[in-house]
Amino acid sequence: VQLQASGGGLVQAGGSLRLSCAVSRLTTSDNVMNWFRQAPGEDREFVAGISRREGKKRYADFVKGRFTISRDSAKRTIDLQMNSLKPEDTAVYFCASSSGVVSTAVGTTSWGRGTLVTVSS
Repeated sequence: VQLQASGGGLVQAGGSLRLSCAVSRLTTSDNVMNWFRQAPGEDREFVAGISRREGKKRYADFVKGRFTISRDSAKRTIDLQMNSLKPEDTAVYFCASSSGVVSTAVGTTSWGRGTLVTVSS
């Protein structure tokens, strides 16, 4: 699978951004598409995931009610709508595939290049 994230940028606290992950060359092991993020000096952490077939969604507790993951089959993208952004959401955001449900980077199979999100206070 090939993954390419886009849509990052600079936004003020309370604002919104929409990230998009272009997906191509899917394999049978790419059952779940995920968004992760990595802040400077921090470990990479799970943000949200969506299963390809059922569309079942999962979120990290710190984004529930603010972020929404979705899939656009026509565009072949996995999108992350981010609302009510906070300075602590500042990070490089990555999309990654996995064969099953994951909560950490363990178990992921492929990663795309990240996109930087900066939230100013």
